[in-house]
Amino acid sequence: MASRPLNNAELATFCGQMDLLLRAGIAPAEGLAALAGDAPAGEGRTLLQGLYDCMERGEMFGTALEQSGAFPPYMCNLVQLGERAGKLDDVVQALGAHYEREDALAASIKSAVTWPLIMLGMMLAVMAVLITRVLPVFDQVFRQLGAGLTGFSGAVLRLGEALGRYSFVFLVLAIVLAAACAWFALTARGRQQLRELGRRFFGTRKLAEKIAAARFASGMHLALNSGLDLDEGLATAAGLVEHPAVAAKAEKMRELMDGGATFAEASAETGMFTGLYVRMLSIGVRTGSVDEVLARIAARYDDEIAHETAGAVARLESALVALLSVVVGMILLSVMLPLMGIMSGIG
Repeated sequence: MASRPLNNAELATFCGQMDLLLRAGIAPAEGLAALAGDAPAGEGRTLLQGLYDCMERGEMFGTALEQSGAFPPYMCNLVQLGERAGKLDDVVQALGAHYEREDALAASIKSAVTWPLIMLGMMLAVMAVLITRVLPVFDQVFRQLGAGLTGFSGAVLRLGEALGRYSFVFLVLAIVLAAACAWFALTARGRQQLRELGRRFFGTRKLAEKIAAARFASGMHLALNSGLDLDEGLATAAGLVEHPAVAAKAEKMRELMDGGATFAEASAETGMFTGLYVRMLSIGVRTGSVDEVLARIAARYDDEIAHETAGAVARLESALVALLSVVVGMILLSVMLPLMGIMSGIG
């Protein structure tokens, strides 16, 4: 029954449909049969039918998910815990909300990266047209007037001539660059390398850590909502975090809590959460609602990440537009001012 891993949007959809069926009092096996019957022919129906067949052989819902190979281990473990604790409907609902946030976050980051790249490509295209098509025309005009392009415009013209002579080399480089971008965007290993780069790059280091903290808070909420205690929840949520620094903080929190610290105190001492979030956790520990507080913290982190991403994109767009305007203006002025001088001398 091995199938390709489902993406965040597909996981959110599956959890949302199962949540509706479970809350209507329908057993998981019956719900899978209903979903398989309504699904169009294809890999989706094959997966749902395989899950149903697995449960018909006596397996639990979480085990069927695990054996399919289409669902992440984190989800399978929590579903199994939810079945044992009698909270399967709550766990599936929380998982649906979790993967909806993950999908929204991924879409936000993708949009933040894609649009500046498109603008950068357009900027390079405009400059290439100016260098290879427009400047040679001005150079020909200058030569007919007994002069030639010098200084900055002359250097740019020589760059354009070099681009023309070695166009095949630059074409190969462009193809290699496009293939590298496709590899980073479309392959699991490429996306992993891109995330690693984001964790190390000074401009995105803090944002990457905030994203990991949001996932940790969401994972802790799911684990606690599934019936785990804080120590077990920490171990489970740490498996969801890919950021080494945040994972190390989670492990340090376990050590501090083993030494007698509360969850809020361990969060503050490790720097996992700070300021308002620590105070929220302190209240949650006293009132026994840590899982709800963690859900609110994850939602606040998501809002902060969306706000920071939008601000970074706006600043980058402004910088690219300003850079393009300056470069194009310098090229045109370096050509037009000498031409005006020559024309005035002729006059």
